[in-house]
Amino acid sequence: MMTLLSTIACLLFLANTASACVGYAGLHDHFLPLKGTLAVEQEIPLNAAGYGMSDLGQGAYMITDGIYQTFVLLSTAGVVVVDAPPTIGRNIEYAIGNLTNVPVKWVVYSHMHADHIGAAYLFTNNPCVVTIAQENTAWQLNFTPDPRRPPLAITFKDNYTLVAGNQTLELFFPGPGHDMGNIIIYALKQKILMMVDQVFPGYVPFEYLAEAIYVPGWIKAHDQLLAYDFDVYLGGHMGGPANRTAVELQREYVQDLYDNCFAAIQKSGTDDPAVGLGVIAPIVLQNNVGNSWAEFGVYLDAISELCYNVTSEKWLGKPAGQDIFGYSHAKAMINSLRFDLDVLGPTGVQP
Repeated sequence: MMTLLSTIACLLFLANTASACVGYAGLHDHFLPLKGTLAVEQEIPLNAAGYGMSDLGQGAYMITDGIYQTFVLLSTAGVVVVDAPPTIGRNIEYAIGNLTNVPVKWVVYSHMHADHIGAAYLFTNNPCVVTIAQENTAWQLNFTPDPRRPPLAITFKDNYTLVAGNQTLELFFPGPGHDMGNIIIYALKQKILMMVDQVFPGYVPFEYLAEAIYVPGWIKAHDQLLAYDFDVYLGGHMGGPANRTAVELQREYVQDLYDNCFAAIQKSGTDDPAVGLGVIAPIVLQNNVGNSWAEFGVYLDAISELCYNVTSEKWLGKPAGQDIFGYSHAKAMINSLRFDLDVLGPTGVQP
């Protein structure tokens, strides 16, 4: 864990040097093993080609390279592919070919990010393949065209039901969160629920709360997911399928992070020597006269460190990677509390 005064010391050091201080993972740092004590995902062994597959029942399969996931649904009318990560690439085709001779007919984009749909073009070379996504995803891809992420044939605003022969997929847009158009994918018959870059079973979220563009929406999505009746959860990352417990555990982690960051902002309105704005600001300005960015940068880092340290007391080593991305989670939550939820502490209107 980081020391509460490390940021202040760093900025004071910077005042007289040209060096950089970084509160993140370092090249030579040693981290906890990437396997926490709250592992809830299934392990999927990889074959010699570098991919593994999990049979989820009733024509549903998950393909993975150990880092990314593709969801495949075999139907009497054709194959449905949800996401085509480039790291799995042509292995998606090979895996499907080992399951069926029925062609791929639909490709669903969970959202627009290239690391999840950057191999979609491998399937859309066939003009019979139909691409489907939320309308915001279509807007984003029109704004930044990419031949590896072809345009959408079908878009929807709130929800869409894909009936593919004997299979049904329900697509629902819960609102902006991780991305502008990230959707929930639900296979009703199999009770399989998928939302990519939302929950990371057995792991903490990717940095800055999965790079969420709207943190309140990303937080709310945990409850929206748990409103579904599902047995299997696919998060798009890190190995195999999981279950409801994965969503519940991450919701608890995020709620603790929220509470701890809220408390850190409130504490910064006191005369606490580590985070009190009235205490640390004069120290920074002594060596950075008139530099309000240095003043406020140190303040934000100090309260983020406090939130991270308190959160780590409970969660360090449990979901994997908390020691790597936990500080960035605190930074993202602090900023969201301030900007989105009007939790401004000593920088708000005072009595």
